[in-house]
Amino acid sequence: MRVSKLTAPKKIELFDEPMVREPGTGEARIKVKAVGICGTDLHIFLGERSDVELPRVMGHELSGIVEKVGEGVTNVKAGDCVVFDPVVACGTCKTCKSGHENVCADVKCFGVQMDGGFQDYIVVDAKKLYKYPDTIPFEEAALAEPFSVAANILTRVAAAAKDRIVIIGAGTIGLAILQAAKGMGASVLISDVEDKKLKIAGEFGADATVNSKKQNLAEQVMAFAPDGADVLIDAVGIAPLTEQTIDMASPVARIAVIGFDSHPMQLAPVSITKRELTLVGSRMNNGMFPKVVEWLEKGCLNTAGMVTRAYPVEEIQRAFTDTLANSDSTVKTIIKF
Repeated sequence: MRVSKLTAPKKIELFDEPMVREPGTGEARIKVKAVGICGTDLHIFLGERSDVELPRVMGHELSGIVEKVGEGVTNVKAGDCVVFDPVVACGTCKTCKSGHENVCADVKCFGVQMDGGFQDYIVVDAKKLYKYPDTIPFEEAALAEPFSVAANILTRVAAAAKDRIVIIGAGTIGLAILQAAKGMGASVLISDVEDKKLKIAGEFGADATVNSKKQNLAEQVMAFAPDGADVLIDAVGIAPLTEQTIDMASPVARIAVIGFDSHPMQLAPVSITKRELTLVGSRMNNGMFPKVVEWLEKGCLNTAGMVTRAYPVEEIQRAFTDTLANSDSTVKTIIKF
């Protein structure tokens, strides 16, 4: 079978390797059909992740077909189209038992700290698989994972239809949050520094788009929500932008912190206390795949509009370099098997 491995920074090689093992009890073997290139994959490709050992098979946004199941598996069967939740936790610690596997001290992401989906077949825990209708193209179903991230963020900030939501960043996650928020009836302003991505955001239903390189974002937010935004999300994930959300928040607003920026933020406690602001973290997803599959089944997501381009696995090296070279206009690149 074909296995694509990052063997050195900026170098992915395709290998012909033996078939993966038979699925054990509670496991399933999946024939991978489509895998999205995530921002995390791009950082790994560039050699920017110290927690990733090479060689590494990347890829955690995937769809496929169940090829075989092991003993005791009842939620899926051979022939089912499935998406896969890539959060891998110990399952036994206090955090996991409390229902928060995504923040387990030993949590791993499939395709990051362990080999992932850029290969023809994988064997995984069947409980992490979710069936979806075979009428949905594999390339679009692979977007279930980024939409699960969006669903987790909106759940953490308790987003509601009455909210005015500000999203900073119109990349994959920002656009996924936009679609999910509009689906629940909220009003959304989204900002970016790339007009091409803002055009897509407009097509996805954004109530306002702001190029923060050309316009004053704070002024535009006040025009959109005169009392301040109810929910603010820095979908870029860097300290200066997260800091900026505080000044644009309404009283009792909720702010999602999703970045892994290790630089400290400078926040005056009084700016949080006087308005009773809530800052919440959101990491990967916590059991959001059933909700996303429901969205896919109802057809309420513009998944086709998220896919910028697709490449066969034989061209995976070019797919990564093209994605980096066209970052101003790329939403999602898909690898097909």
